[in-house]
Amino acid sequence: MKTIKKHLIKILVAVLLILFILFTQGVSLFTDFLWFDSIDLKSVFMIELLTKLYLFLPLWIFFGGFLTLYLRNLNKSYAHLTELNYKKFIAPISVVIGGFIALIVSSGIWFDYLKLINMESFNLVDPIFNLDISFYFFTLPFLMEIIQILMTFLVFVFIGTTFVELLFSEQIKIVDESSKVTPSEFVSRNLNKTFFIRLLSKTKYLLMVILLLLGVEFYLKTFDLLYSDRGITFGAGYTDIKVTLWAYRVYALVAILSIVATFIAFKKKKIVYFAAGPLVILALIIVFSLTATFVQKLIVEPDEISKEREYLVNNIEFTQKAYNLDTVDLVDYPYEENLDYAKIQNNTETISNIRINDERPLNQTFNQIQSIRLYYDFFDIDIDRYVIDGEYTQVFISARELDQYKLDNKAMTWINQFLKYTHGYGIVMSPVNRVTNEGQPVLLFKNIPPITTTDLVINRPEIYFGEQTDNYIIVNTDEKEFDYPSGSDNVETMYSGEAGIKLGAMNKLLFSIKERSMKLLVSNNINSESKIIINRRILDRVNEIAPFLRYDSDPYIVLNREDGKLYWIIDAYTTSMAYPYSQTFNFNGQVLNYIRNSVKVVIDVYNGTTKFYVYDQDDPLIKTYLNIYPELFEPKADFPSGLVAHTRYPQNYFDLQSRVFKEYHVNNPVVFYNGEDVWDIATEQYMGEVQTIQSNYVMFKIEEKAEFALILPYTPKGKPNMTSLLVARNDEPNYGKVFLYRFPKDKTIQGPIMIESRIDQDSVISPQFTLWGQEGSRVLRGNVIVVPIENSLLYIEPIYIISDNEDSLPEMKRVILVYNDTFIMEQTLELGLKRMFGEFDDTLPSAEPGSIEELLEEISAKFNLTKEALDELEVLINELGEKIK
Repeated sequence: MKTIKKHLIKILVAVLLILFILFTQGVSLFTDFLWFDSIDLKSVFMIELLTKLYLFLPLWIFFGGFLTLYLRNLNKSYAHLTELNYKKFIAPISVVIGGFIALIVSSGIWFDYLKLINMESFNLVDPIFNLDISFYFFTLPFLMEIIQILMTFLVFVFIGTTFVELLFSEQIKIVDESSKVTPSEFVSRNLNKTFFIRLLSKTKYLLMVILLLLGVEFYLKTFDLLYSDRGITFGAGYTDIKVTLWAYRVYALVAILSIVATFIAFKKKKIVYFAAGPLVILALIIVFSLTATFVQKLIVEPDEISKEREYLVNNIEFTQKAYNLDTVDLVDYPYEENLDYAKIQNNTETISNIRINDERPLNQTFNQIQSIRLYYDFFDIDIDRYVIDGEYTQVFISARELDQYKLDNKAMTWINQFLKYTHGYGIVMSPVNRVTNEGQPVLLFKNIPPITTTDLVINRPEIYFGEQTDNYIIVNTDEKEFDYPSGSDNVETMYSGEAGIKLGAMNKLLFSIKERSMKLLVSNNINSESKIIINRRILDRVNEIAPFLRYDSDPYIVLNREDGKLYWIIDAYTTSMAYPYSQTFNFNGQVLNYIRNSVKVVIDVYNGTTKFYVYDQDDPLIKTYLNIYPELFEPKADFPSGLVAHTRYPQNYFDLQSRVFKEYHVNNPVVFYNGEDVWDIATEQYMGEVQTIQSNYVMFKIEEKAEFALILPYTPKGKPNMTSLLVARNDEPNYGKVFLYRFPKDKTIQGPIMIESRIDQDSVISPQFTLWGQEGSRVLRGNVIVVPIENSLLYIEPIYIISDNEDSLPEMKRVILVYNDTFIMEQTLELGLKRMFGEFDDTLPSAEPGSIEELLEEISAKFNLTKEALDELEVLINELGEKIK
């Protein structure tokens, strides 16, 4: 009786656990549905749910039915060996197990199935099998997945049958507890020829199907050779085609012939016939592996370029296509050294937007001078361009988000976290080319509420959706929200946007379970008009909606001058590892060999409205996704007109392309093989360390006017001189066009690290660095910006001074200009240009004064300062001496 009770308790606990899991999963599923419905993307949710259900039902019937028939047939063989009647348990157990397997399988293959039935052609065939690339993206992965699922299922069934055969076999002698049977005795007594003959008779058809699937898998593996990493090239090489390809075909043939051998083994009751097939396959694998090694070492490697030439061509061509580098235009840059003041005047838009500040030290500065309160935070700095007061202006811009974790510990109450402190407020904007007399950024937008000296207007500064907003919030409650600080007081507000899910009685219960918050359920502050807003962190939000895309790690904030509202733009990518012959690279932690920046996502920071715009209509992968989710994606033509001017060629995507292009700019397989024209990304000395230069957004004249572009300089491998400049255009109608400026090979073009070395050796600049580095200050050097201008190159490097005390801010104190062999360090870019070219234009943007008279006045003022200023005084005297000369 006690034993029965124990079993009943265990069953009850198991049932309750299953019910709890089903309930929590059901709550999660229903709240997800409510959220998708609230953002008008219910169709996205339903497509996934209905597809899983569509696949689950036939899979359930297949797995459940197969197990029922198989186990019933198996039961007939053992029914006479036991008094227990297992037959009545077979159907329900099979149905439960079959349902569990069907649930797992349908959840795993549903999206691959949708891609298969909605696939778009690439209109490009591979060079070995002449199959469209879509076969490798959609058909092959799905077939391999199905084969592996069936193989795994049938192998487990076979193992289960073997266990049952051992359990019920007449050959097993039941011994009492005092008997000791060693493993070897157990094997000799039970696992003999008779046992295997009986097992074969029960599993012959099962084994035949397994062998058939094995043969199909070997055949499909021939296509995987296009991703081989054997030898010098990625993709099938000489040995793969001449040896391994035939090996897989032979393995497949032997596996199919083994089906006949299995049937003969059953008929003649000779296990050796069955064993022959797998043993022959194992022997062939060893033979072909040794053969492949022999061919690679003794035939290919002594004559590698000859044997691998055609496969290298495939690797180069398909890698360029996979990373969209086959469209890069090659432009010869007619480098000249005749830049003068007249040409400077002709490029005022370029000169007026040369960056003399840097986003990394600027982030610290913004957080110290514009966070206003401890709980505000500037997560990162973005670079963009705006037409401000009629002038095309490159700017730094950052959103002031609210970080609830920075609230005082006493203020970290549930009401404050989820009802009160709900949103950030406004932006800070600064031109890239101007600083104050103290070396701090000039602010075009600042403070709370935002104030500006420009013609730009913010009508809706509240930021409910951002890069750090990872908590849910509840709005329209009886507790007013904190809006922004006003002196020693706070201004309060009520949310009037579209985001959120109404918290009726049922929804309160569901979301309190989902968020594991009893306070959400019982709070008296929540009323019938209250709404819960979830998925506020923008990268989490887009991943919830479209997890099949990969998202850029650097969303950027944009002020739409047409409606005065703030929006986030996130670049999204279609990626794959299935492009034949394309070399793999790491991109943001993911290994891939195909990528397109096919989508741009726009998110309203106040309403949370999330729109996906297709920006590359030629990408077969995004066209396939569009077939699957016709209501999710919108055409590029519908992109908000006020945001078009702010779309950026994504820096991470450009950096990946630039890494690939270092080697894959070469089309000649012999040159590629010998590594004769491999490039390096240029290096620079940045903030005290030598590092690979980062790509930079700059503005310079490409055709008739200055454009916002992304650039990265290359040097020959292991050398400091600059050989080329990769450029991506950002402004319409040329957005997305990438070209390469090729510098003349008969001239030595200085690379950034050469500029850095010559600065260190300069007899005027280097001693000044030494002086600044004394008396508790550090000299930090910013990015070297390469500016193409009138077939010449101008190099700019900002210099920062930062005190060693903890709360000090980096101050932009000097700008170094380099042109040809002339090195000038000045307080401002304008003064540097005046000294370098002997003229000065008042139309150029002004900064802090720098005439001889003004320097004398500043020197006079310095005499009244304390000892800490003496070093700067000496620098100013040196500058005055240079000017007098």
